[in-house]
Amino acid sequence: MKLHVDRSPGLNLFTSHGTGHVTINGARHEGKLLVMPDRIVSAWTANGFEHLDAADFAAVAALGPRIVLLGTGGSQRFPAPALLRPLAEAGIALETMDVPAACRTYNILALEGRDVAAALILD
Repeated sequence: MKLHVDRSPGLNLFTSHGTGHVTINGARHEGKLLVMPDRIVSAWTANGFEHLDAADFAAVAALGPRIVLLGTGGSQRFPAPALLRPLAEAGIALETMDVPAACRTYNILALEGRDVAAALILD
């Protein structure tokens, strides 16, 4: 049986990724961005990974996703647990992974209709 992915119009999906950039629906993006099925927020944080703070995660929580995939560049890095309090208090699940894994996982969850956000720090 041949399967075809149903790509709903207007759904933000990663179409490629590389060092320091991702492509969403054919458009290249760099820096730090938050991607949700219905919106893209450029510069969701002004900080690099080493300087993330709780306000960065509070901004993500305010958008109301149920799952956040934190893409931490070319390797998996974990933020200090205290910084994640805004997500925990809102009942939002967090998974931390490298950017390529975050892109792949986001696409799968978005196509399933899940309320997901990819918070990416591209280096």
